[in-house]
Amino acid sequence: MGSFSIWHWLIVGAIVMILFGGRGKISELMGDVAKGIKSFRKGLADDDAKPVEPPKSGDNGAKS
Repeated sequence: MGSFSIWHWLIVGAIVMILFGGRGKISELMGDVAKGIKSFRKGLADDDAKPVEPPKSGDNGAKS
């Protein structure tokens, strides 16, 4: 089998740096994702709250 190559160790090191490098980076990222989802849901709710008015039957937009 053998030992891992340098590329394996570099990938493992990069993953460890991403996960544990710095204070709260993952929690900040997840907080940003949650804010985005809330904004998206709010936007959908705003669209549903404004009903689309049908055009009036007397004015069909045709010019005579």
